[in-house]
Amino acid sequence: MPRPTAKLTAEDLAPVSDPSGPRKIGPTGRPLPDLPEVLPPTKTGPAQVIAMCNQKGGVGKTTTTINLGAAIAETGRKVLLIDFDPQGSASIGLGVQPHDLELSVYNLLMQRDITPAEVIQATRVPNLDLLPANIDLSAAEVQLVQEVAREYTLQRVLEPIIPNYDVILIDCAPSLGLLTVNALTASNGIVVPLECEFFALRGLAMLTDTIGKVQDRLNPKLEIVGILGTMFDGRTTHAREVLDRVVQAFDERVFHTVIRRTVKFPETTVVGEPITTYAPSSQAATQYRDLAKEVLARCPAG
Repeated sequence: MPRPTAKLTAEDLAPVSDPSGPRKIGPTGRPLPDLPEVLPPTKTGPAQVIAMCNQKGGVGKTTTTINLGAAIAETGRKVLLIDFDPQGSASIGLGVQPHDLELSVYNLLMQRDITPAEVIQATRVPNLDLLPANIDLSAAEVQLVQEVAREYTLQRVLEPIIPNYDVILIDCAPSLGLLTVNALTASNGIVVPLECEFFALRGLAMLTDTIGKVQDRLNPKLEIVGILGTMFDGRTTHAREVLDRVVQAFDERVFHTVIRRTVKFPETTVVGEPITTYAPSSQAATQYRDLAKEVLARCPAG
């Protein structure tokens, strides 16, 4: 799997002496990079595995996972979205009812005779597949404690399908438990959705500490791909101050793209499809397509 270039700077993407004139300043207070258009892939795989992780709930993590996956799929890349949250929110957001599932990611983790092909479902979005979850997954947290090499269980079940996809996105549960550690161990990149609000900022230090421990003890290839400001309302001083503090602390690890608040996201959950197909010309859809460009620039896939 290719490693993400986590230290990619804006200067790498567009030179400061831009002959077309000064670059526009983005919501993060930095000049927006001149991102190249994403070309269709010449081959499929091996997949870049990215964990969408934040132990605080309600930060737009599942919404980001679904819409980033759909935006990357629009580029012609094969994308697998793994719902790794017992609440099954990512499954619901793609039109799958968790209580109707005969097989889920839980069965794949805990039963050796189950193959990924039996559990993975195609979605209504071309090139986007789903590995669904339901409340059964909550039992895995307890049962995995008894397993040998329990932190590597997800990595083991993903190995056969790495060549079949360009990007695999894991929607982690809002905790730092064993399931999240499994996701970080199986990944080579992390995207941290961060609500532009003070309490979300406080939890970031705990998350980076956990990431450091996983890097040291389980997965030295793990890198932070980027931190994504979500639910941003530029009209409020508080949101702008929080985003400024994140940029000061993490600099170029913060994505230039910022996801703004919109009433469209709750509507997409009801209809069970991403914003890129529900409202393809909306500002929110454009923001996720821009995010997809940034992610693919930092983590070349395909």
